[in-house]
Amino acid sequence: MNKGGGSGGGSGGGSGPTAAAAAAALQKQKALLQRVETDITSVVDNFTQIVYVSRVSDPPVKNSQETYMMEMRASRMVQAADSLLKLVSELKQTAIFSGFASLNDHVEQRIEEFDQEAEKTNRLLARIADDASANLKELESHYYSSAQRLTLDI
Repeated sequence: MNKGGGSGGGSGGGSGPTAAAAAAALQKQKALLQRVETDITSVVDNFTQIVYVSRVSDPPVKNSQETYMMEMRASRMVQAADSLLKLVSELKQTAIFSGFASLNDHVEQRIEEFDQEAEKTNRLLARIADDASANLKELESHYYSSAQRLTLDI
């Protein structure tokens, strides 16, 4: 989930949108790791309790209590597993959108490069047009002052 990059341009230290995005990404990463830890701990603890409670005992009342405990623990395991699946889905979406964000950044960078190249080409064309205009004026002045033009007009 690294959202850092070389698009800050300058030595601003810890300011700007890049630093804010990095801080938000770090905070989100910590929250996701906490969720993973909590959900995995819940699955393991509930499974351990199911195994512990699953021993068979003689009194029927105790068996029904243990059955209820096993069902409750199994339900909690399912909730924790569902939470982990949602987390995986969220991570996939983050990866996809992060890919789109980096792709957008790349496209914007290429657009900027092409704009600069277009500016450079326009300046070159303007310089060529100025040179051509100057050369044409020089040729016209030579033509109008030449002896051959004077002989053709008569």
